[in-house]
Amino acid sequence: MKLPYFPGCTLKQTAKNFEKSAMASARRIGIELVELPRWNCCGAVSSLTSDDIMHHVAPIRDLVRVQQMNDDGILNNEYRLVVLCSMCFNVLKRSNMLVTKDAETLNKINEFMDTEPDYEGTVEVKHFLEILRDEIGFDKIKEKIKKPLHGLKVSPYYGCTLLRPREIGIDDPEAPTIMDDFIKSLEATPVDNPYKSLCCGSYHTVGNAEVVAHRTYKIIEGARRNGADVIITSCPLCAFNLDNRQELTKKLHPDFEYMPILYFTQLMALAFGEEKEAGFDENFVNPVPLLEEKKLLKKVVSRGE
Repeated sequence: MKLPYFPGCTLKQTAKNFEKSAMASARRIGIELVELPRWNCCGAVSSLTSDDIMHHVAPIRDLVRVQQMNDDGILNNEYRLVVLCSMCFNVLKRSNMLVTKDAETLNKINEFMDTEPDYEGTVEVKHFLEILRDEIGFDKIKEKIKKPLHGLKVSPYYGCTLLRPREIGIDDPEAPTIMDDFIKSLEATPVDNPYKSLCCGSYHTVGNAEVVAHRTYKIIEGARRNGADVIITSCPLCAFNLDNRQELTKKLHPDFEYMPILYFTQLMALAFGEEKEAGFDENFVNPVPLLEEKKLLKKVVSRGE
């Protein structure tokens, strides 16, 4: 299965382990993620005003690239665009939904992009988790694993943009189960968290990091109280806030204990025997000691030990 793929900016910078682990995992289940040529930033956030057409130009231009890949023979009539970052997914899908329902807006955007082919509204924006659930099937994923993640208790964290608004989200925003089913397919144990869809604090991390640190404490402690060993997510901003902000969280809450935060694709890479592609060394809170303790990674003994 060859699918067009939009990486977005962060996966080429601070979330390289997200992309690396996804690519390795996709190959294991027969998916080739083909990166869009000449893609541009989606805009990171979706405009909330009804007449702000300009902010929809960037995501629509990316959807045009999918059409061009088919025209150039890179793809064989494949118009599902796969996205890993939940923020990019939200932005691309919201813009796509707008122009496919509003011919006047689509015409204005096409007129503005006068050096590009017109967008025909033929592309369907899909999150990678949707492909795993709807195209591959979690049962098939279970058949492919080489290292069942027995004994690992995993709490899914959805955040805001993967589930909301309802018409954009990939699951029920009030009672999502897609990540729980994903965790089960890897033979790990899903652990509920009452704050699994609570906002992590988002871009407050730039100007008011303490707000984010308090949220980090609340979200991680919610998972810990239910017995979680790790938290998984699909949002690089959520991953930064929950992972990198743990140092500040510890300063503000001395009773706080560090917890590894993983991308869901890192967990999948581990289960598929692709731990070298998981990029655990790029996580702020090192998950390796926990995974070694759970006998899911072999402990590497140095000469001095």
